[in-house]
Parts: sequence; C-alpha cells; structure tokens
Amino acid sequence: MDTLPIIYRAYELYKKIIEINAGLEKRWRYSLGISLEQTILQLLQEIIMAKHAPKNLKPTYLLRALGNQEIAVLKLRLFLELSIAHETKISQCQAILSEIGRMLGGWLKSLGAS
Repeated sequence: MDTLPIIYRAYELYKKIIEINAGLEKRWRYSLGISLEQTILQLLQEIIMAKHAPKNLKPTYLLRALGNQEIAVLKLRLFLELSIAHETKISQCQAILSEIGRMLGGWLKSLGAS
C-alpha cells in the first residue's frame, strides 16, 4: 500500500513532537505536550480516513484535518510564547505543519471543495 506524502509528513511531525515532549518539564508534558500529541494523532487519523473514504466523503475528513492542523499551529505558538521548548525544534514543527496545511488545501481544491 502506498503512503501518501502528507501521511509521511504528519508521521514525521508526530515523531518530532514526541521527541520535544520527552524533554519538557513534567508540568508541561502532561498538559500542553500530551494535548499537542493528541491533536497531531487526530490530524493523522483524519488524513488516513480521507485517503480511504469515497470521493464524496473526502472533503469532510480533510476539513477536520485542517481544523486539527490549525489547532496544532496555535499550540506550537503557545510553546514558543511560554518558552517551554527549544525554539529551533518548534520552528521545524511549524514548517512541517505549514506544509501539511498547503497539502490539505491542494487536496481539497482538487476535489472541487473550498
């Protein structure tokens, strides 16, 4: 079975988030860190569901994925504002999330949805 590039990028992002969470203080790891991990997993789940869904249902999953992507962006911004993780690692994750957002937008556009 082929893995879509967007799934691969989301998986890579999840691995980076796990790595970041491992270095967080306990206070942040079990609140914001776990919350971000769950958001990324939900994003990945929606992308995989869209991959396997009939064409008429794909936009629904992609819109949910876009919502999770946007929430993850906000949580990463909070990581930066609170200075709870290394800025370079957060910037790398933000770049991947931005790329995922572009991929999701392109996929939605190709389906004729807006």
